[in-house]
Amino acid sequence: ELGKLTPETMKGVVALGNAGNKTDLLGAKVRELIALACAVTTRCDGCIAFHADAAVKAGATDAEIAEALGVAINLNAGAAVIYSARTLDAVGQARG
Repeated sequence: ELGKLTPETMKGVVALGNAGNKTDLLGAKVRELIALACAVTTRCDGCIAFHADAAVKAGATDAEIAEALGVAINLNAGAAVIYSARTLDAVGQARG
């Protein structure tokens, strides 16, 4: 439906997704592992399903996928630390 309503947007999304295939510096498996970690951090169920399938097809092992997910966990924890510090700053400002 979205593709029918805005075909150029969808062509752009496909072009972005295929950009790494042209240089192929990282290889399909590494790109899919990165995509999985990003999908987890952005909480995109559709992206997780799509890139989990693509990672398996690219030859990613369960251990490699788990390591990529560990990176996602770390980034989310890191963001929570930063936002916690910002929250404490805001509380300090609120207290005057």
